[in-house]
Order: sequence, then C-alpha cells, then structure tokens
Amino acid sequence: MNGLFESNIPTSQPTRLFSFMNPLAVEIWIYVLAAYVSVSFTLFVMARFSPYEWNNPHPCHQDSDIVENQFSVSNSFWFITGTFLRQGSGLNPKATSTRIVGGIWWFFTLIIISSYTANLAAFLTVERMITPIESAQDLAEQTEIAYGTLEGGSTMTFFRDSKIGIYQKMWRFMESKKNTVFVKSYEEGINKVLQGNYAFLMESTMLDYAVQRDCNLTQIGGLLDSKGYGIATPKGSPWRDKISLAILELQEKGVIQILYDKWWKNTGDVCTRDDKSKESKANALGVENIGGVFVVLLCGLAVAILVAILEFCWNSRKNAQTDRQSLCSEMAEELRFAMRCHGSRQRPALRRSCARCSPATTYVPAALDLPHLNGEGGVLPMMDIKKSPISYDVDT
Repeated sequence: MNGLFESNIPTSQPTRLFSFMNPLAVEIWIYVLAAYVSVSFTLFVMARFSPYEWNNPHPCHQDSDIVENQFSVSNSFWFITGTFLRQGSGLNPKATSTRIVGGIWWFFTLIIISSYTANLAAFLTVERMITPIESAQDLAEQTEIAYGTLEGGSTMTFFRDSKIGIYQKMWRFMESKKNTVFVKSYEEGINKVLQGNYAFLMESTMLDYAVQRDCNLTQIGGLLDSKGYGIATPKGSPWRDKISLAILELQEKGVIQILYDKWWKNTGDVCTRDDKSKESKANALGVENIGGVFVVLLCGLAVAILVAILEFCWNSRKNAQTDRQSLCSEMAEELRFAMRCHGSRQRPALRRSCARCSPATTYVPAALDLPHLNGEGGVLPMMDIKKSPISYDVDT
C-alpha cells in the first residue's frame, strides 16, 4: 500500500501592492541605496578637490577671482539620480577623476536596470502558486482541511496500527470525525475532494489513475508506506512459483512498465497539465547573482580617488612654481579652499593671464579747437588713435 495525498489544485498567489520589488532581493535593494549615497558623496568630494572642476562663472571677466563648482551636494545627488534613471541631469563632469566616477556609475546602473527588467518580466509572466499542504506533517498540524480514507481499506488499517507519532495523531483526528471523513468508495472520496477542504488518502496506484484523468486533482506529498500487490493462490499450490517467476521476468523486460504507461498515461482522457504545484522558477536576484557589479563599482571608485589625488598634486606643484612658494604651503592652501563646503569660492591666491574680451577702439574727432595752445590760437589736426589690447599679469 502506498499512502499519498490528493487535494484540489493550488490557487494563484494574490498580487501584492509592492510586487514590483520582487525581482531583486531585499539585500540588493539595500546595497543599491548604499551605493547611491556613497557615489554621490564621492563625486561631491572629488569635484571639490579636483582643480579642473572649478571654473569662472563669468568668462568675459577673466580678471575675476571668483570660481564656481557645479557639483554641490544637491547637484551631485541629482546627477547620480538622473543617470540611474537613464534620463541625464544637464551636468557634465570635466575632470578625469569625476568622469571615471560617472562612467563606472553608468556601467553599474546598466547592469542593475537590465537585470531588474529581465527578472521583472519573468515574475509577471510566470504564475506563482500557493500549496497549503505539502506533506503529512502539514496536514496533521492544521484543522481547516479535513482528511480521511476508504473505510475498511488497507490505508485505514495502516493509520490505525501505525506506531509513528505523526500518523497516530492523524488517526486520532480521523477517528474523532469518522462520520464525515471516512468514505464508502473511491468515487465518493474523489467527489468530496472536488467539493473542497478535504484531502483523500488512498493507494498510489488508484490515486495516479484518478489524477491523470482530472485536471482539478493533484497529488501532494510522497509515499507514506510502501507495499506491493500480489496474486493469491491456495496454500501449497504448484502455480505460486511459476506465477512469481513470470512476474519477475515481466519486470526485468519492462513489460509491466509498458502496460502501466498504456493503461494509465497513454489513454485519450489523460490530463496534460503543467505541474502548477511546483514553485515558480522566477526567483529574486541576490548577491550571488549580481554581487560582482558592486565589486566593479568599488574598484572604479578606488581608481577615481587615485586619479583625483594625482590631479590635486599636479595642480599644486604647478601653482607652487608659478607663485614661487613651497609645495607644502600651496597644497595646504588648496586643501583649505577645497574643504570650504559653501557654494562659489574665491581662491586665496591666483595668477591669471588677463585679456579684454574684445579690442577697444577709441575714435577721436578729426578737428578740435584748442585755444591758447602754446600761446597761439588755431586748429590742430588730430589723428585717429586705436587702442591695442594689452596682456598683463595680476597678482591677487
């Protein structure tokens, strides 16, 4: 005797309000949020330390000592947000270090968004099912779904005589409700299953036959007990050994399996259904799936920080030579300037090559009365004077 469960097919899992978050595991969402904050602050800090991100907000006034950095805290977060959503932000990094940060963040968002979109499609197209009962223990630990067997059958005898605790518990439940859970025939038990809230325990051979022909039925759990069928003969019958040898020969040649497939599965009324009792193959992506992209992001940020340090040192060395001061004092001065966390800043010391936006032209009248010039009255011819641009250095 093979004891199995038979019950109604599982129902679909109800849709949740935030089902769109299912494609990624919870830890991935937390890591993405941490990466968003970390990259935004890294971009802000490197933009302040890199000299190539500071620009004159008024190009026509080249003698101005006011320089401006486009990557404030709010703009840094806005740039990272815009690129993460594939929309852009209107801000473009100029320094090599900040461009490395932007590039590695674009690669990170490409992988994350692509993985999320692909897995979201799987979650939307694959139906996830709810199976309330999956084993004998699940059935024994609940009372909403009744269960029973064929009255007087081998399955009933198995539960009545069992010494296993879980089966004894199930027998006590069935015995307490024997007027409603035991049935007179297999057909009656199957009809009770179809009516709902009832599981029918029966021999696996009969169960398999019924499930193959009714798509509203499903088999739950594994074998509770294993026994074989036999052909009874009178005691001392000479046919017993011959029948046993014939059955063994049919098993070895596979004839019994062929007959089973012919009469149980290869009939016209076989139910060809998908195995909906199995859990959906669409699973949330975890660290083991896309964790490598976070490693790539960290490596890219490390390279960007190294490049930002080199940019800072190179610019400080160049300014130290121009201003004729020591490298340490120049670097200290630049650090004090970069650590001021306000908007536009005026540098403490700059040397600029200043030129007019356009050459100024002054026109003088052709004739001008200048009385008493050299003690004489008269008219002196005047020349047109054109002022040429002058380039000069200003120390501030």
